[in-house]
Order: sequence, then structure tokens, then C-alpha cells
Amino acid sequence: MATVSLVSVVEDDQFFRESMRRLMRSLGYDVATFSSAADFLASFHLAETACLIADVHMPAMSGFELYEHLIEQGYAIPTILVTAYPDDVDHARAMNNGIVCYLRKPFDERHLVRCLRAALRSGGPSGENL
Repeated sequence: MATVSLVSVVEDDQFFRESMRRLMRSLGYDVATFSSAADFLASFHLAETACLIADVHMPAMSGFELYEHLIEQGYAIPTILVTAYPDDVDHARAMNNGIVCYLRKPFDERHLVRCLRAALRSGGPSGENL
């Protein structure tokens, strides 16, 4: 029997978080959602997360800070960053630091699906952006 991958979504915007929960379920993934990086880091889902989708701009800890913290703690979780405020500096930072994808909100579902597949297949950056 095939294992269903857990996708964790860290997003401070409740509407977007719930939308991502529904989308991940419709794509056949198990999903856990969190309103902050601290909530995710304190959860038992941390160790079983196969892919992380995190907002870049969140209070207290940004998506970049969360990713860097995970790496420092030994969790090499393939990560997709999403943002409503994309810029070239953040995009370059994401790609240079091993982020799988950097997507602008709202994004095309097909782009997200490609990013998820790349993340779950290899855990490496796909080069997908904006």
C-alpha cells in the first residue's frame, strides 16, 4: 500500500491556510496546517513532514527564518515558499539556499503541483518561481 505524504502548511492568513488545506486534501495528501512557525516547530508533525509550504512574510518568524532554523536543527524538509510580495532578492535567496520553489500568491495550481512533485521526489530545488 502506498504511503500518503504529509504536507505541512505554515501560513498566518486563515483564509489562505484553509484554502491550502482543501487543495492538499483534494490532491491526495495528508495535510497539517499551522498559523505560525512556532506552532509548527512545537508540533509532533515536524518529524513526519515530507514537504513544507510556508509564507515568506509572517509575524515573529518568516518563512526564510523557519527554513533556516529547520536546517540548523537537522531537519532537511523540502520547502516551498509562497508570498504575496515577491522580489528578485528573495527569489535569489530562496534558490541559493535550497528552497524547492518560490511562488507568488495567487499561484496557478499546476505550478504548485509541479513543486510538490519535485519536493517529494528529490527534496531538491526545482527552479520553479513566481
